[in-house]
Amino acid sequence: MHNLNPQELDSKLVYKLMTGTIVPRPIAWVTSFSREHDVVNAAPFSYFNMVSSDPPLVAISVVRRPDWQMKDTARNVTEHGELVVHICDESLVEEMNRTAAMLPPGESEINLTKLTLIDSDAVSVPSIAEAKVRLECRLESHLPIKSDDGRVTHDLLIARILRFQLDESIYNAERGYVLTEKLRPVARLAGNEYAELGRLFKIERPTQPGGGV
Repeated sequence: MHNLNPQELDSKLVYKLMTGTIVPRPIAWVTSFSREHDVVNAAPFSYFNMVSSDPPLVAISVVRRPDWQMKDTARNVTEHGELVVHICDESLVEEMNRTAAMLPPGESEINLTKLTLIDSDAVSVPSIAEAKVRLECRLESHLPIKSDDGRVTHDLLIARILRFQLDESIYNAERGYVLTEKLRPVARLAGNEYAELGRLFKIERPTQPGGGV
């Protein structure tokens, strides 16, 4: 068993260890709006997960640029206060990957794709029409993450879901179930690797005496 102390490792190796072991990770495919440039930016982030269901909060961590400046998404969201988080499915992987390109702030990654932007319901930031899950969100809080030497290395965005926009093909409205096998979400692994939805299985959770979980 390798016993590694992150304080004794360089940041690149720590990154490789974390992204290689904390897998698979869901992908937040985010659209945001730049008021300065009047453009919609789109980008995928795998430092992403739900925080709570009451209130409905999600968290996205956006790494800073090499010059330690905010990336477009973090800057847009902190300035504008709104964003839309899309869940990428297998049919949209190539388009999602195109939006990972590093472009100048005034250029939209959407222009590199065949995707269509549509108006959202609860926020002014447009959504990606082709995505089967669209979470329209408002910024709840922003936490700059600092390294030991005081540099801000990441921007942690906690966002409140204002609307769930769900395609009819992946949602059973009668039972309130999202049909995972129909959604076919894609997950992030290490390096350039992604994972598709594999074998699904169920396992009953143990119950405590008295019927509690």
